Amino acid sequence: MWLKPEEVMLKNALKLWVTEKSNTYFVLQRRRGYGEEGGGLTGLLVGTLDAVLDSTSKVAPFRILHQTPESQMYWSIACGASREEITKHWDWLLNNVMKTLSVFDSSEDITSFVQGKIRGLIAEEAKDSLFHEEDPDKFRETLMKFETWFGLPEEEKLVTYYSCSYWSGRVPCQGWLYLSTNFLSFYSFLLGSEVKFVIPWDEISKLEKTSTVLLTESIHVSARGEDHYFSMFLHITETFLLMEQLADYAMRRLFDKETFENEPCLADPLQITKRVLETRAHSEQFRAYFRLPRSESLQEVHECVLWLPFSHFNILGKMCISENYVCFASLEGAQCKLIIPLREVVGVDTSGSGNKPLIIFTKGKRALRFSDVRDNDRLMAKLRLASGAVVSPQHSASREISEVSLSKSDSLEDYSEDQQISLKDSIRTVSTEALMTVFHPQDAENLEPKMLKEKMKEQSWNIHFEEYGRGVCMFRTKKTRDLVIRGIPENLRGELWLLFSGAVNDMATHPGYYNELVEESMGTCSLATDEIERDLRRSLPEHPAFQSDTGISALRRVLTAYAYRNPKIGYCQAMNILTSVLLLYAKEEEAFWLLVAVCERMLPDYFNRRIIGALVDQAVFEELIGCHLPQLTAHMADMTFFSSVSLSWFLTLFISVLPIESAVTVVDCFFYEGIKAILQLGLATLDYNMERLLNCKDDAEAVTVLNRFFDNVTNKDSPLPPSVQQAPVLNDGKNSHPKVDISDLIRESYEKYGDIRSEEVESMRCRNRLYVIQTLEGTTKQNVLRVVSQEVKFSAAELEDLYDLFKMEHFLSCYWTLNSPSLKHHDPSQPYLDQYQIDCQQFRVLYNFLSPWSHCANKDALALWTFRLLDENSDYLINFKEFCCALDVMYNGSFTDILKLLFKMHIPPAFTEVESQNPSNVTKLSKEDLIRFSQLNVSTVSDQNDCSVKKSPERAKGKLDIQMYLKQWQDELLKKEESIKNFPRMSQSQFIQFSKTMFNLFHGDPEEELLYRAIANVTRLLLKMEEVGRKLTSPTSPARSMLASPASQGSESGIQDCSEDKAESTSIPSPQKDDEMEWSFAFEQILASLLNEPALVRFFEKHADIKTRLEKVKQTPLKCRVKL
Repeated sequence: MWLKPEEVMLKNALKLWVTEKSNTYFVLQRRRGYGEEGGGLTGLLVGTLDAVLDSTSKVAPFRILHQTPESQMYWSIACGASREEITKHWDWLLNNVMKTLSVFDSSEDITSFVQGKIRGLIAEEAKDSLFHEEDPDKFRETLMKFETWFGLPEEEKLVTYYSCSYWSGRVPCQGWLYLSTNFLSFYSFLLGSEVKFVIPWDEISKLEKTSTVLLTESIHVSARGEDHYFSMFLHITETFLLMEQLADYAMRRLFDKETFENEPCLADPLQITKRVLETRAHSEQFRAYFRLPRSESLQEVHECVLWLPFSHFNILGKMCISENYVCFASLEGAQCKLIIPLREVVGVDTSGSGNKPLIIFTKGKRALRFSDVRDNDRLMAKLRLASGAVVSPQHSASREISEVSLSKSDSLEDYSEDQQISLKDSIRTVSTEALMTVFHPQDAENLEPKMLKEKMKEQSWNIHFEEYGRGVCMFRTKKTRDLVIRGIPENLRGELWLLFSGAVNDMATHPGYYNELVEESMGTCSLATDEIERDLRRSLPEHPAFQSDTGISALRRVLTAYAYRNPKIGYCQAMNILTSVLLLYAKEEEAFWLLVAVCERMLPDYFNRRIIGALVDQAVFEELIGCHLPQLTAHMADMTFFSSVSLSWFLTLFISVLPIESAVTVVDCFFYEGIKAILQLGLATLDYNMERLLNCKDDAEAVTVLNRFFDNVTNKDSPLPPSVQQAPVLNDGKNSHPKVDISDLIRESYEKYGDIRSEEVESMRCRNRLYVIQTLEGTTKQNVLRVVSQEVKFSAAELEDLYDLFKMEHFLSCYWTLNSPSLKHHDPSQPYLDQYQIDCQQFRVLYNFLSPWSHCANKDALALWTFRLLDENSDYLINFKEFCCALDVMYNGSFTDILKLLFKMHIPPAFTEVESQNPSNVTKLSKEDLIRFSQLNVSTVSDQNDCSVKKSPERAKGKLDIQMYLKQWQDELLKKEESIKNFPRMSQSQFIQFSKTMFNLFHGDPEEELLYRAIANVTRLLLKMEEVGRKLTSPTSPARSMLASPASQGSESGIQDCSEDKAESTSIPSPQKDDEMEWSFAFEQILASLLNEPALVRFFEKHADIKTRLEKVKQTPLKCRVKL
């Protein structure tokens, strides 16, 4: 590797380096202790010194120095990890630089020329890969170590590295932690003791910061059942944040198949840098805190002071700016929060006072003043440009009026005439009123106590709006939260849900989007729409709104439109219950955007096949129970009880367990606080029932206690009519629960558990997400192994190793590829066996490593034919069961089983003529050849007679054909009873290839010569049998001399020949002329002929051991595996 030229005092380095080559201008040196027998004490000391001091020479024991005869100074210009590498650099200098140096007159010119040449080489190398790094030269040196130490492919992107200590037992090892796109790696070398390991991010099940008596602060990593502890970081918080980001990125890309289309910097794993990940982490925190759309990214942060007009004082905080929003958060937590969409800005100016505060004018005729803003002139210009704002608020007022009038009169102007008619029709179809106002309009003259309280709530909110503002630019303070806890009035619920969830921003920036979705999704048919139709009348069936076509139609449109918008989620149970409640208080389009906010931002990964998000929050809930309710944890023998009982709490936000009049108050808190409100309420529920739960003898009794409690939760202030309210279930006096008001329960949850911070919850979510995904993966693995173990003879340990290799091979194709198609092969919603599948290229790699026939010259063709044989449904993929069954026959099959496999590999549909496009190596197939041949359709006689070719059930379109799965299962049962009499006959060309494969299999065997003689005898016998058979069936036909080939004359000369052409030697007949009838063989004929040769029987019954190959694969560096 070329190095940035640096001065070296050779006098001080003589004790550490030995000169091996030198000339007038260059010196090649070797690090003392390297390349010597045993290395000695010098080698140990030098190696330890190199590792601890981060010296490049630890992995580069060779270097080249530049010198001039008139100077005592030397310049290091190159280093190498091996003698071959450094020799290549030395030869390049001799051939390209030495001849030029003689033309210079002074040593200064020579040194300047050499330095410029080396810097040019470095710049050329780093042009594409290192320009993002802060210190490219230093990073190049580190990258060389990384590649040399760990044997990873060049495509693996090193993100950053840290000096730290790794605790192996009670002894720390000082070394270096390397964080790359797909792996966490560590290296240490101390006094001859080397510690080195590589952990894929997708295998990590726990990642957390810990603190013990011995380790004040450390990072704990758990993977493959092993625990690793790293400490003594200079910036442990920065390191941990980056590790979290990389682990999360790997999980989402590999398991969730995210393509990061909205984040181009993350779409390509080869372009990820430390700066990109840190920026992404800050943007995620920014979006989550202010409930902004996922397209927003944090651009600037300024510490400043905001004037609060309602309290008449300034508050210190931070101004956060993204593409379309200006946000403010006070430094004292929830004291004040403000969101200003740039679409609401009509003017930006600075005051004439001394500190020149920045003033932002909004459409609500409000002026927001920010003081002590750094570089406020530049910021003012930027905000004016982004918002299209003017300076004068008077001018902006007239502009606002004109914009409003234009928006009302010309809202459909951008659409064509047909589109306008379509949109107007869909607008008439879509409900424009909340269902509650249609079915339960409030009577303004009603003076009942509940209605009076409701009016008092409305009055409190109106006063709040007067002081703090109304709409998206409202100041959100502790007083706002207190009003939410008391319950939002019925008339304001839809408006405030939109505001607090951030859905108001999505709706404002996508006018007409919902109506278009409704039009496009109408009449579509999919698995999602089928499930929606099934669940429509199960959604709040007791409510009058959903006993009529009005409510049912609105619910159908919203759910169908969302399934059409987001096919990755589609429709999941519990979405219907949540959407029903949203439709009660929000207009149809508003309910749609609220559903978008819940599913895609507030409850990520909740509504999919594996409900990972809900499982993650359940794990967070269990962790909080252990922290805040330790006596309950000690009493419950199994913590999974809390997971089973609380799943519906999280999926439906308590709507499914609480009466509707109480549940909507919980939803109020959820839209304001997020998942934190649900966690708090869950803790308060368990705390309230603590005594009863501690007296329960089993889980069933505990479930009964909680169900009775929820039945008795009331909302005494609810203005809903009795026909809508869900009355408490009456219990006998002995076991009855006292009635609990939901407002009191929520207030208690805030008083006891309100100190739980949202940032803490998000951190716990990240930590537990790894555990949940690995738990699900472990369940998948155990189920697959249990099924496959019944079909094969491999041991449990061997099967587990095979599964790990199969899964790793699947991921290897995804690690370094942009939007790898292999990611589509992993579908967690499919049955366990089909969740991981590999294509022909991946199968070829595993075949070369694991097959006992991988020594054959035509191993690529054998891999291709085996893959085609296993791919019975013609989807160009095979699963783990099919893969193992093929290997099991090769290793553990009987003589007949192995012969069946070889026979079927050489007849259609598995067999196809293989000819590489590379004339220099006809036996080696390129990746393109392999894919082309694997997808080549070869029809058989049975296929022509039976047009119902088996296909895999449709996965991509979201609809599973259960009948097709049942048919495949039935076919598999019938397959076990297959008879050899049903095998088609093997044609002439197929038998020739079959014979070649036999010759290749025997190569290198101790009885190789005897086996060649045996197969020649088999061929001769088969040809005689075929000739006799023809004479018996066609006595009038002329005799054909089928033994004209050298095989009939004896194969002695061919057997003696051990050249590469032995497979095509005397034992294989020549093809017949076109006018002659081709001969063919039945499987029974070939089996009977082979059984007559004891050498062949011994060869195929001599079983190989797969353990040796498995261990060899484990020791093979990833770099070598990827090259295959």
